[in-house]
Amino acid sequence: MAARTFETRQIGKTGLEITTLGLGCASLAGIFTNVPADQARATISHGLDMGINYVDTAPQYGYGRSEHLVGDVLRERRAGTVLSTKVGRRLKPVKEWSEPHNWVNPLPFEQVYDYSYDGIMRSYEDSLQRLGMNGADILYVHDIGTATHGVEGNKPLWKQLESGGYKALRQLRDSGEIKAIGLGVNEWQVLMDAFALGDWDVFLLAGRYTLLEQTSLNPFMSTCIERGASVVIGGPFNSGILVGGAIFNYAKAPQAIVDRVKALETVCQDFGVALPAAALQFPLTHPAVCNVLPGPKSPEELDGILKWWDAKIPDALWTELANQGLLAPGTPIPGGTA
Repeated sequence: MAARTFETRQIGKTGLEITTLGLGCASLAGIFTNVPADQARATISHGLDMGINYVDTAPQYGYGRSEHLVGDVLRERRAGTVLSTKVGRRLKPVKEWSEPHNWVNPLPFEQVYDYSYDGIMRSYEDSLQRLGMNGADILYVHDIGTATHGVEGNKPLWKQLESGGYKALRQLRDSGEIKAIGLGVNEWQVLMDAFALGDWDVFLLAGRYTLLEQTSLNPFMSTCIERGASVVIGGPFNSGILVGGAIFNYAKAPQAIVDRVKALETVCQDFGVALPAAALQFPLTHPAVCNVLPGPKSPEELDGILKWWDAKIPDALWTELANQGLLAPGTPIPGGTA
């Protein structure tokens, strides 16, 4: 496939411009299925060749594996790229893992949650060493909130962020070390708590503003508009249910979700549009959204995503979805709202 020119959008009030399609590098680190290192590096290179300029990684992905792979490619091709990684998990070496995990062939480390001032500073420095680079552009606080830690478990961790972690992030941004700060999570509610802490540039929200689910529309997405923060949408296929899979939110999809997907697919078929194409392009109808971040495992998977990305979708499809009650009231669509 030939390279293309992607639309770019600005991140918050920063000067960062990113392509509206990004490359998420969790799957490349071997979640659920093994991805050979050469295949992972080829996928990242192919994304850059195709014109994608935004690459996202994290210490958690393969317990350091993803950052190593991303660094292998970006060290030679850093110019013009926008790189994000995450803080909140430090990695410690282990002989064997004490808890089960979903990574295939991860590096021999376990994660330690630490959202404190020192924890975030150390996490960032450790990431740079794994990347083999002297800086990143965006730093997300990773998986803080009750979805990961439970209500009681999250309280001391949030206190760490509140009492020192946010200061570390501000310090990194204000010094110019980092260009943008935010949170990367699977739940929008904790992002409302984050707004109470201070100002943020961008949030990576997985699965909560998709063709299947618009639960974050109000008050979160509307607050982003008011506060000048951007949103990167991760998990646009809701763990695979929108590309023909049976998984939703990392588990077997309940019947109500399966039925809703069938209804979405019927409308798409009526307009001659593939459901994954509609799912991939849908989030960008919201003015707060600057990027959609799928996670292909191979250059071939990425080519499939690019075909969905290039598919022409008539405005009438979105209108019909709204008319059938398949989009939440107030969802932005071309020409108006649902």
